[in-house]
Amino acid sequence: MATLETQQLDEIIVKTRRKMLTMGGAALAALAFGGTTKAEAQSTTTPDQDILNFALNLEYLEAQFYNLAVSGVTIDNLPTPIPVAVNGGTAGTVTLKPSFAAVPFVSSIVKAYAAETATEEGKHVLFLQKTLGSVAVSMPDIDLFKSFNALANLAGIGTSFDPFANDQNFLIGAYIFEDVGVSAYHGAAPLIADKKGILPAALGLHAVEAYHAGLIRTVISAYDNGVSTGPLSTITQAISAARSTLANPDPKNPITSPFITYAGLTADDQGVQTTPVSLNGSSTSPAFTSTTIADTDLNALGWSRNSTQILAIVTGNPATATAFTGGFFPSGLNGTIS
Repeated sequence: MATLETQQLDEIIVKTRRKMLTMGGAALAALAFGGTTKAEAQSTTTPDQDILNFALNLEYLEAQFYNLAVSGVTIDNLPTPIPVAVNGGTAGTVTLKPSFAAVPFVSSIVKAYAAETATEEGKHVLFLQKTLGSVAVSMPDIDLFKSFNALANLAGIGTSFDPFANDQNFLIGAYIFEDVGVSAYHGAAPLIADKKGILPAALGLHAVEAYHAGLIRTVISAYDNGVSTGPLSTITQAISAARSTLANPDPKNPITSPFITYAGLTADDQGVQTTPVSLNGSSTSPAFTSTTIADTDLNALGWSRNSTQILAIVTGNPATATAFTGGFFPSGLNGTIS
């Protein structure tokens, strides 16, 4: 059954395609002569198209993760396949553990959430492919095996991690992706030149990713009964510390498990935890307990990351690196990333 979110996405697809058809010859020419390989994309795409192709790379990753978790197959092998090779390009492969199987969900609620998210992430892929038309990039190589092991090691939570093993591990795997997607769309929004055709669509995608992120954080908190030191909450804090360190490399900002001290650095990530608060700036002792369902700064504004910071997180390289391959994208991303 379609949700309000998926209905809105369908409407955005129709409206955005109609908008692009009325943008005139120059815009259509840019689409018509767009290439599909990385080299071609670098010379024929507009900055707005580059931003959307960057988003498409990330949506391929999320769509594969969620659909594999629910159905056990990649998106191109679903009953209604979602293409991963477009415009004559060659799709990469998805690396999974040798004994891979779909998540053996115990909670029907978590499984239902996973199924809805899988559907919506698939719609995101289709939406971006349709919007980009002849300049859409194919799916790059995606690693959903060694990447999780490397991140677990970086975060100090172990040498290996299987997000498909059970409900709780799935939630942690989803946690890794969703906050990153929210900050990526936030960072890209001001750079979009087409404020009437492309920006509203990007904000629509951003909104759905934020819904997903809040949902995952809420369920994780519920599993731990709202206790910051619960097993899942502790892991999210370590993951957030690792993400922030990759995006903001600083020798005075070492990762410690399970918490991180942001010495001389403004953190751009926080795990699921609780904190005492006073309402309306009261000077009296805090009387309420607040949970970090929203990943925000001190002004309750969502974090914004640039493309380099996002690349650092998804490839496992510090933002100071000169090349970004590895992690979830072992061969790098497709298209022009700026």
